[in-house]
Amino acid sequence: MRIAVYQTSPAYGEVEYNLFTALNALGSFRADLFVLPELFSTGYLFGSRKELAALAEPIPSGPTTRALLEFCRAEDCAVVAGIAEVSGRGSARKYFNSAVFLGPRGLLGRYRKTHLFNLEKKWFDAGDSGFSVSVFRGARIGVMICFDWVYPEVVRILALKGADIVCHPSNLVLPFCQAAMITRSIENRVFTVTANRVGKEKRGEVEIPFSGMSQIVDPHGRVLRKAPRTGEKLIAADVDPTRARDKRFTPGNDLFKDRRPRFYRDLVR
Repeated sequence: MRIAVYQTSPAYGEVEYNLFTALNALGSFRADLFVLPELFSTGYLFGSRKELAALAEPIPSGPTTRALLEFCRAEDCAVVAGIAEVSGRGSARKYFNSAVFLGPRGLLGRYRKTHLFNLEKKWFDAGDSGFSVSVFRGARIGVMICFDWVYPEVVRILALKGADIVCHPSNLVLPFCQAAMITRSIENRVFTVTANRVGKEKRGEVEIPFSGMSQIVDPHGRVLRKAPRTGEKLIAADVDPTRARDKRFTPGNDLFKDRRPRFYRDLVR
């Protein structure tokens, strides 16, 4: 399976432009699975929940999801991409920082970000989707978003559910994640695919720089491909997803068979 990551620099609020730019870049390359950053079509720094409401779209009927789905059908591939989602009507309306997992036959999965970061708590509702794994071309694929990285339980749950590959759309600000995701790959024996963005966003007195360095990491913690800190970039690697199903750490240790969950109960208290 060939996995490609497109490290983008979206223009805030310019959904059509951002979508066109991304699809144009992806269309020049061949891959089985493309991964795009968090909120790739809207940008990140919303001025208010009202601003978010003007940009958020329903899934799967919104224009961004539909365009990505058309791309998947035309190119016979899958895409994981982060978008702003609106769900429900009237007083029950909610806004989620979401990721869609799309294939040629339609929506394979939707994930709503569980752990909101900093200002996101002013804009989004906390995700309620939980964690799931979907299959594409024999590969078992799970999804998390950005700040979920700081909670090791997320990748562990996805790995326990059988994920071979964990896709990680991101808008990373803190300097720790790329190194931490190497550990997440090692401790769960999974491929991790972090699609980050670059550039800065400034709204009023608030400015946020993004760290780039998107990466694809194998189950032994080897960085197969890494993008630069600055600049849009498409990176790719050929992987064998079945390598993630061997959980042996040493000849005498299996990462999952050696787990002793009865001693972990404090984790969920």
